[in-house]
Amino acid sequence: MEDLTQQVARIYNSRLKVQRICSEMEELAEHGVFLPPNMQGLTDEQIEDLKLKDEWADKCVPSGGSVFKKDEIGRRNGHAPNEKMKEVFKKTVEEAKAQISKKQVQANVCVNMEMVKDALDQLRGAVMIVYPMGLPPHDPIRMEFEDKEDLSGTHAGLEVIEESEAQLWWAAKELKRTNKLSDFVGKNEKTKIVVKIQKKGQGAPSREPVISNEEQKQMMLYYYRKQEELKKLEENDDDSYLNSEWADSHALKRQFHGVKDIKWGPR
Repeated sequence: MEDLTQQVARIYNSRLKVQRICSEMEELAEHGVFLPPNMQGLTDEQIEDLKLKDEWADKCVPSGGSVFKKDEIGRRNGHAPNEKMKEVFKKTVEEAKAQISKKQVQANVCVNMEMVKDALDQLRGAVMIVYPMGLPPHDPIRMEFEDKEDLSGTHAGLEVIEESEAQLWWAAKELKRTNKLSDFVGKNEKTKIVVKIQKKGQGAPSREPVISNEEQKQMMLYYYRKQEELKKLEENDDDSYLNSEWADSHALKRQFHGVKDIKWGPR
């Protein structure tokens, strides 16, 4: 279990890395490279008053020139790649996400460390194509590739689980590292289980919902439509239809006897 836990934690953290890089690459495609830390969040007037200059703006230029698109958050310099280069990013990000997706399990594809590394290499290659001169050393994408990312104080940092702190759970049981996997699930190699990874000391992870979010939406939609149908039936719950010709049970008999549309009354 020791080796298995470390392997699962490594894949888990590497998948998170790919997701973080994909997210930043989408921002890079829209607003260009990261501003220096001392310029982030400042307005153009404040930058001018403080006489600050982005020394990396002229060095890190995307292939084919840039298109200015201001970053309202003030994190990036606004010199985005052109549409052709943006498409390179978009396609690569989609492929990398698909390669490490949970949907691979449904397709009976085992996501291993080699596949995660391949996704990282694809992303690295796309950045080199669009930015042949590289990214600034303070850009989070470059820091991720160089394993220098600082996630302290961020939500992303809370998601990371160190290999030494990782713990696997299955069927509300802690799979202790000192045991063998066969001690918990038997020796049948075809046995399939779904485990959860958790930090040590956090106790058992929360149970999976009985139904998925998509199934819950479909059920709510079904009951809403059913309720609307019942409302319409209540609104139409009267006997006025009995006066209609189609509701007359003797209409066919009178038609055969030729006495249809006969009206009785004084002349």
